[in-house]
Parts: sequence; structure tokens; C-alpha cells
Amino acid sequence: MPSAFDLVSAHADNPSAFLALNSGNEFFLDERHDGVCAFRPAGRHLLQLGGPFAAPDDRAGLLDAFLDRAAAWRRRVIAVQLQAEDALLYSSRGFTVNQMGASYAVDLARFTLRGSPFVRLRNKISRARRAGVEVSEAAPSAASDELDLLDREWLRGKGKHTKELRFLVGERGGPEQKHQRVFTGTVDGRIVGYISYSPAFGSRPGWLHDLSRRRADAPPGTMELLNSTAIERMTGEGSEWLHFGFTPFVGLDPEREVPGGSGMVARVVRFLGEHGERVYPAAAQLEYKEKWAPHVVLPEYIAFQGGVRPGALWRLGRATNAL
Repeated sequence: MPSAFDLVSAHADNPSAFLALNSGNEFFLDERHDGVCAFRPAGRHLLQLGGPFAAPDDRAGLLDAFLDRAAAWRRRVIAVQLQAEDALLYSSRGFTVNQMGASYAVDLARFTLRGSPFVRLRNKISRARRAGVEVSEAAPSAASDELDLLDREWLRGKGKHTKELRFLVGERGGPEQKHQRVFTGTVDGRIVGYISYSPAFGSRPGWLHDLSRRRADAPPGTMELLNSTAIERMTGEGSEWLHFGFTPFVGLDPEREVPGGSGMVARVVRFLGEHGERVYPAAAQLEYKEKWAPHVVLPEYIAFQGGVRPGALWRLGRATNAL
């Protein structure tokens, strides 16, 4: 029987699909259909990531089988980070579907740092080099203790009550760690920052810019130097796309909403996009992603089975560690 990784890599057309393979997730398979659904139990709900990863002719059937299983367990499904095609499929099954944000991607064949639009970015990269930042690619399992310490320092720097998001972001040390890449920046042999990259599948194959961490005293431009070095190496290897992943509350467009969506959810998402920096630093994330001049912006959606209820929102927040 194919593994979850085999099925996701063969059928997913979602830049964040690799996150479905995080530790703690469960997988629904149905012998009648070529594909897999990734989910995580959350109280009376099943929190699903990315929709059904299946052959085109099996997507609808696999989703229906998954919904039947959820009904047998007396659970309702909340699906997150759905692509536009998924949004229409879930809407056709009676889900309330709304745009939640967007993801951004760079076509590596067209990417360049030349020209006046990238002067500030080039200057930051040069500044990091002058400060002695050296970049290298490490095996995902290498220097894990030092990277763990950096993770803890980074989280403490976010505030006393801040918790690290889960489910919607990647991880180091998961069951499919061997497929990931890690680029580290060091000064005098001390790691001051790192970026991990996960494989991206489908019509825009390449890599997903996943976790990024830096020490508070890392030289300015460290992360830009890390990413530009990774881009140079990936481009040389023939990789096609670099995805910057999902950012909630940004890239919102009423014309991208799915018929039958919740007006209340749309208003809340727009409000958070304009005033929600205390909830999630979407503006800072968007600023970082836009400095790389992405070629593609993809809307992403959230879908609630049985309508949007306070209990469903609470469970989503708890499962993702946002509450």
C-alpha cells in the first residue's frame, strides 16, 4: 500500500501539502479511491488540511467517503488551506466556505535580484555578509540541539504568553524530515538563524519556505542572505518554484469568495486583516514575502461543515495553538 507521502507527492496540487505529513496527523484511506485525506481530531470536529489529495477522478469520491467516516464518528469537518478548486468542491457538499488568506510563489526561472526594485534587498544581503554571516546547508537532523535552543529563544522573544502555531506550519524532526532542507547562518561558528524548506508538489513543483528563526542579535539581513543563497542553489539544481506559504487575512478579494459563504466570517477576516496584528503578524509576513516580488498569488480558503459555529471556531483555535 502506498505511504501517505507517496500519495501526497503524487496527487497534491497545494503548495503547503507537505504540512499534511506532520507528526500527530492521521490519514484516511479508502480502497476505492487513489488518494489520502490528512486530518487531526479536535473535540467534536476533524480538522483537515488541504482537501483530498487524490487522482483527479477520485477527489470527489474520496471526500465523500471521508465525510461518511466523519459522520459515523459523529464528527463535523473543518477544512483549512483549501485551494480554489477545493473550495468549489466543498461548497458543493454543503460546506460554508470563505477565503481566509493567500499564498505567494516565485517562479525561479524568472527570478532576479537585479534592478532598482531590489536595491534595499541587495543592501540587506550585503550588510549581513559584511557582518560575517556565513551560510551553509545542513542535514535536517544536524545541529538539532542548537536549533532547538534557537527555537526556544525565538519563541520567548515573541512574548511571555505566545505559543507556537501547530498544524498550519511545518516542523523539524517529523516523520518525513529526510525530505526537507535546512540552511543555517553562522557568525564565528554560532548559529544566528535558519530557514527550513519542504518539498512542494503539483503544477508548481519546487520548495516551500517553511520555518524561519533568527536570534535577536542576528545581524540585519541574515534571513535575506539565507533565502537568497537557497534560491541560488535551488535554481542551479533546476527547481521551478519557491513557495512562501499561507498568510492569513491578506490577499482578500470579494470576487474570490465562493457563493454561499458566510458574510460574518468574511467581515471578521477583513477586520483581522486591517486591525489584527495582535492576533497574528500578517502584515510583517506579507512584507517579507512581497520583497521577493512573487509571480503568483493564490487565494486559500477555510470550509465549515454544517455552518460556522462558535464551538467550531474555538476548536480550530485550540487545535492550531492560536488560543
